[in-house]
Amino acid sequence: MPRLQYLLPMAAFVPLIAGLAFSLGLDHRSLPSTLIDRPTPAFSLGALDGAREGLSSADLRGRVTLLNVFASWCAGCRAEHPVLMRLAAANELPIYGLNWKDRRTDGIRWLAANKSPYARVGLDESGRTGIDLGVTGVPETFVIDRSGRIRYRYPGPLTEEVWRELFEPLLKSLRGEP
Repeated sequence: MPRLQYLLPMAAFVPLIAGLAFSLGLDHRSLPSTLIDRPTPAFSLGALDGAREGLSSADLRGRVTLLNVFASWCAGCRAEHPVLMRLAAANELPIYGLNWKDRRTDGIRWLAANKSPYARVGLDESGRTGIDLGVTGVPETFVIDRSGRIRYRYPGPLTEEVWRELFEPLLKSLRGEP
C-alpha cells in the first residue's frame, strides 16, 4: 500500500508531461483563422493618442492595408518594430495599429519613444475588438484587401524574411501585380 501512494502521483504526472511534449511540437503559427476571406468585424475605436480620428473597420476598406495588433508590454512587438518602420517609410501601403489590452498612457509613451509606423492607432483597452478579430496574442498582423476582407493573419513578430516570403507575394496578388 505505501508504494501505491507514491505511484499515483506519477501516474497522473506522466500523461501531463506527454501532453505538454506533444503541444510543444505543434506549429502554433499555423493556427487557422476562421475570418480568412470574411469581412473585417465591424468596430470603432477611439484614438490611442486622443486625436480626433480613431480607428474603425471602415478605415480598412478602399485599398490593401495592414492591421498590426501590438502592446507596449509585448517583447515581440519591440522586435518587429524596425520592420514596421521600414514598411511605413516605403509608403507602399497604409499600416494601422490596434493597441490591444494596454493602458492608454503606456501605449502613448511607447510610440513616442519608438516612433509610430501607423497611419492611425485605435485603443482596444478592453480587448473586445481583438477578440472579435480572433487575436490570440500580440503581435499579430492582418492583411486586409480593398473590400475590407481579411486575407491573411500572421501571429508573431514580423521579420524581413517573413515579409519577403509570405507578405510580398500575397500583396502582389491582391494588387493584381505579376
